[in-house]
Amino acid sequence: MRETITPTGYFVAAVAVLSAVLGAALGWIEAWFVAIGFGVLLLIGLPFLLGSRAYLIRITIDRVRVVVGGEVSLQVDVENSGPRPALPATAELPVGEALREIPIPFIGPHGTASVPLGIPAVSRGVIEVGPLTLARRDPLGLVRRDITWRDRHLVHVHPRTAQLPPGSAGLVRDLEGAASRRLTDSDLSFHAVREYVRGDALRHVHWKSTAKTGTLMVRQYEESQTARAAILFDATRDEYASDEEFELGVSIAASLGLQAVREGRERFIASQWSPGRVRPSIDGVEELPADTPAQLLDAWAELEPAEDALPIERLTRNLAESRRPLSIVAVVTGSIPDPARLRRAAAAFTEDVRVLVMRAELLADPAVHLADRSTIFTLGAIGDLPQLMVRGGLA
Repeated sequence: MRETITPTGYFVAAVAVLSAVLGAALGWIEAWFVAIGFGVLLLIGLPFLLGSRAYLIRITIDRVRVVVGGEVSLQVDVENSGPRPALPATAELPVGEALREIPIPFIGPHGTASVPLGIPAVSRGVIEVGPLTLARRDPLGLVRRDITWRDRHLVHVHPRTAQLPPGSAGLVRDLEGAASRRLTDSDLSFHAVREYVRGDALRHVHWKSTAKTGTLMVRQYEESQTARAAILFDATRDEYASDEEFELGVSIAASLGLQAVREGRERFIASQWSPGRVRPSIDGVEELPADTPAQLLDAWAELEPAEDALPIERLTRNLAESRRPLSIVAVVTGSIPDPARLRRAAAAFTEDVRVLVMRAELLADPAVHLADRSTIFTLGAIGDLPQLMVRGGLA
């Protein structure tokens, strides 16, 4: 009963009861007219709730992941499984914070109909689609009956990212590097020999193989590397001048993390932890899952600004004191922190760790400059990142 009567219906029922009480107690004819009239309106609305529609409804979407600015195509398939025709109706479909009305056309017995719908991905986040509800109501909106189909979908809206040059995620070659599956012409881990190609250095010629085959052969190596990279995102909203600047910072951090995942680097990608988060806190930061590109981008889509979080200087100090074997650390923050704070954040690491500070400053001119032991990048748009990585000597 509580779900059937609308707030307007409760008001009409209350007025009818009050009028009936006044009419009985004071003998007011006018009150009886009001009580009877409002009561008849409620009774007239009840037949609109009778019966049911033999609908079978299925919601299908073409993809569950989309980049900001894209669109997801959705289709509502409706089947009338009954022997009688179904009159046109209007269904309600929650799409994120919005409520979309879907017109269902006339469907004959055992007939089907498809209603297409587009969902624009306006901003980064997770869009919950469904469940679909079909409402039966009277023309005055006094009573309502809802029938719900529990079909839900989650659409992850990923941030915009930039394609970075190879090695931008922190490639470091040294004597302790583990052999990778990438082949190179000069390194320490011998892999095989191959035929000489014009331009190969003669010092790599393998003379024994050349003598056996009669063809000039050169050595080929497996690339040795240690790519222990950490990407720390400053998720405190107050460190950014606007929401657009915060999203720019997310795009920068996501691009760096995505490059590390694609290149198979050892990585630690995290942001500030705040109370209420699902993932646990480690040294005041929340590590994002980064086994695959899709998993990492889903985590960035779910990321929200942190509240009551530690400042970026404290986070870098905690990361440095965790004694993780890092070669390069990228700190992504907004335009609010002054240079002194950024230097303190970078000073927490030892001299053998290269520190990159990425400042997101919306519409600013791209720039790179050195500050003590760190390199500070200023980016006004996500498209500036590949160019600055080259200028900063990271590609």
